[in-house]
Amino acid sequence: MNGPEIHVEFAPELHVFVPRARRAGTVRAATDGVSSLGHVVESLGVPLTEVGALVVDGREVPVSHVPAGGESVTVQAVARPQKVPGAPLRFLLDVHLGTLARRLRLLGVDTAYESTDIGDPALAALSAAEQRVMLSRDRGLLRRRELWAGAFVYSTRPEEQLRDVLDRFRPELLPWTRCTACNGVLRRATKDEVADQLKHGTHATYDVFAQCGACGRAYWKGAHHEQLEAIVERALTESRDQG
Repeated sequence: MNGPEIHVEFAPELHVFVPRARRAGTVRAATDGVSSLGHVVESLGVPLTEVGALVVDGREVPVSHVPAGGESVTVQAVARPQKVPGAPLRFLLDVHLGTLARRLRLLGVDTAYESTDIGDPALAALSAAEQRVMLSRDRGLLRRRELWAGAFVYSTRPEEQLRDVLDRFRPELLPWTRCTACNGVLRRATKDEVADQLKHGTHATYDVFAQCGACGRAYWKGAHHEQLEAIVERALTESRDQG
C-alpha cells in the first residue's frame, strides 16, 4: 500500500505484536482505498483474534471498514471475558502446547490437542469443522480465515498460559472428568475392570478408580495426585475470585 496515511494507536496489551520502535504513540500506515482496516491491522503484526473494538475518529467500525487518508484509529484489545457464540466452548491446541492441553483436560475443559505437527491448514480446518477455539503462539496460524475462532497464547510458561486462558474465556470447570491423555470422558471403574493396568503395589494400595470411556486408560490417586490437586484448587479459587 502506498496511498494516503492513517494513524493507528494500539492498546498496551497489543504491543507485544508491534515492533519495539512502533510501540510509543501512533503508527503511520498507508492506505490504498481498497484494503479493509482489518487487513491493515494484521499487516502491522496484530492478529485479529486479539483485537476488540476498532475506533475511527471516535466511532466504532467493523473490521471491513475501508480507511481513508487522515483517519485516526484506536485498536483495542479483545474484551474479557470473551464470549464465543454459536457453539459450546471447546479448544484446539497445536503441537507446542501439550502441557496446557493436559491441564485444561485435568480441569474438565473439552480440549483437543495434536501431538504431531499436522500443519496450519489442517489445524484451521479442524477448528472450523469441530467449532473449536484455536489456541496457539503461531501468529500465522491465527491469521487463517477458515479458523472458527482463535486466541494467542501470550506466555511460554504453562502456569501463566493456563491462568490467561481461564481468565480470557472463563470456561466451566469440571475437574477430574476428562482423560488427560485423549480428552475422553471418565467414568467410575472397579479394580477388576482396570486390573490389567495396575502394578502389584497399586493393586494392593488403591481401591478407587476411574477409566476413560474413549481410550480405556485407568486413573487413581497416585504419587502425583497432590501436585495435580494443587493445580485444580488454584484454578477453582481463581475462578471463584473472578466471579
